[in-house]
Amino acid sequence: MAEETVFDFIHMEAVSYVFQGEKVSEDEAVSKLEHMGFATGYRLVERLTRESGRYKDELDIMKYICKDLWVTVYKKQIDNLRTNHQGVYVLHDNRFRLLTHMANGKQYLQYAPRYLAFTCGLVRGCLANLGVTCVVTAEVTHLPACKFQIQVQRG
Repeated sequence: MAEETVFDFIHMEAVSYVFQGEKVSEDEAVSKLEHMGFATGYRLVERLTRESGRYKDELDIMKYICKDLWVTVYKKQIDNLRTNHQGVYVLHDNRFRLLTHMANGKQYLQYAPRYLAFTCGLVRGCLANLGVTCVVTAEVTHLPACKFQIQVQRG
């Protein structure tokens, strides 16, 4: 329980530092947070999968992200995984932990990308280390639910 609180606090402070401490544009700040997440995810998945075997296909890797990785980092599984079987995966989290501190409703929706950038980078970094090159974006229509879309880059 204490480690969850520490992670949440560090995440909030990182967002605060990047957006208020350095006086950069919104896009540059989001990019910095995404890069921090990428570096973290790349290293984290290396440790987490050290003793597991190789995954047989892309779908197995996505299932690993939805179950094992999400439980390790966010203490719950992804609520839903969808795919079009052509390289697009959508991960639904109906109660994303890093958004639960924001009030329900639409008044704070504009700030949600700040709190999702790190996680987009985290997922992209994990997938990169597992051999999947992709673009990860996040969408929020109602707090604290969000969708992470993974577009796999082929060739």
